Amino acid sequence: MKFRVERDVFADAVAWAARSLPVRPSAPVLAGLLVEASEAGLVLSAFDYETSARAELRADVSAEGRVLVSGRLLADICRSLPNKPIDFELNGPKLELKCGAGRFSLQTMPVEEYPSLPTVPPASGVVAGDEFASAVSQAVTAAGRDDMLPVLTGVRIEIEGDRMSLLATDRFRLSHRELTWRPAATDASLAALVPAKVLSDTAKTLSGDVTISISASGGEGIIGFEGNTPDGVRRTTTRLLDGDFPKVRSLFPSEHLTVATVDKAELIDTVKRVALVAERNTAVQMKFADGEIVLDSQSGDEAQATEAVSADINGDEIVTGFNPTYLLDGLSAINGEKIDLAFTQATKPVVISATDGGGESTFRYLLMPRRLLS
Repeated sequence: MKFRVERDVFADAVAWAARSLPVRPSAPVLAGLLVEASEAGLVLSAFDYETSARAELRADVSAEGRVLVSGRLLADICRSLPNKPIDFELNGPKLELKCGAGRFSLQTMPVEEYPSLPTVPPASGVVAGDEFASAVSQAVTAAGRDDMLPVLTGVRIEIEGDRMSLLATDRFRLSHRELTWRPAATDASLAALVPAKVLSDTAKTLSGDVTISISASGGEGIIGFEGNTPDGVRRTTTRLLDGDFPKVRSLFPSEHLTVATVDKAELIDTVKRVALVAERNTAVQMKFADGEIVLDSQSGDEAQATEAVSADINGDEIVTGFNPTYLLDGLSAINGEKIDLAFTQATKPVVISATDGGGESTFRYLLMPRRLLS
């Protein structure tokens, strides 16, 4: 095997594929990155039996072949190289690379022991990459991080026709984002529970003007995302999470008795300041009345903070409290200058959404209240 490739193009593709490599692989070969050279160019692959990554890129191939080398080491080396073409050549059990005055030699792994990447099911449709990336970044805000509850560490993707919904919850909060896409069939109807971390990492790397092809099959338990970049095609697959995602849509109330409209940036800054003196695991109190939101928190007898934010409040007076970290997560996930905080009553969740619409009204963040200190 022998080929030449541009350093920036190759380093970016290696870093993208290597990001999914396991830290503690169950078998040594799973720490490897498979490099395949042919007349069509290069294919870089990584797979740990759960998540796979495949990047296609152009290269000047003099001799075809396949080689398996340490993915993280190759990524570190490529990152440090000067911006010059890289020459690769397989010499016995070593993969040698030259870039400028630098020379490196990497020990290869037994390529015949490397598992075959999973087959991606037929594409179900296409979604604009930048909108998908924005939607995923909002949805994963409420995803759980407790591996003891694996179902809650995922994002549920629900598809009905040309509408796609993303749902996530960790029991204390809930995010719901809707967007449009172009399904392969107008009567498409499917659901998939995708690991939130994989979904987030994938959406970030395939954002911008990239179009993402989504493939899902409940029977096979695999979902695939494919995008075109200026340098070639990239594809990620991952196994779906097992288990039944809770029926959370009913948690969103059909009507609200109190709605407060407030400047998002001002509320975020105020919550951050007031939360500085809050005891760990205690709520920041919020009183909605008389055209303002009054925030209070304290740390025993040592410190106390009170600050008010102007707001347009319609409805009954509300006194409630929230985990400040979860509250800030939800506020920060919303795109828009003005936000609505909608209540049915003080002991029920608040629903936070953008005021001005413009597509952002399709994102809702529901947050459970916390018990206030007496």
